Amino acid sequence: MDLFRDLAYGVYWGPFPMIALVGFATYGVLLVAASLALGRRRIVALRRLPMKTHRYLGFLALVLGTLHLLMGISAYV
Repeated sequence: MDLFRDLAYGVYWGPFPMIALVGFATYGVLLVAASLALGRRRIVALRRLPMKTHRYLGFLALVLGTLHLLMGISAYV
């Protein structure tokens, strides 16, 4: 868990620690997946995207969220 703790609270890119950047990325992927699902009704260009794209975004959000959780828990273990 020391690896995750050092990775989580180290500042590698910009002023935020890595745990915050992974959290922002997870939130962004979730927003894109939701807007893709909701936008299919109104935007014709989104109808041409395969449904696999939405599924991959959901899987990516799960992976990023799990990484974010492990980084958060590593501070207490």
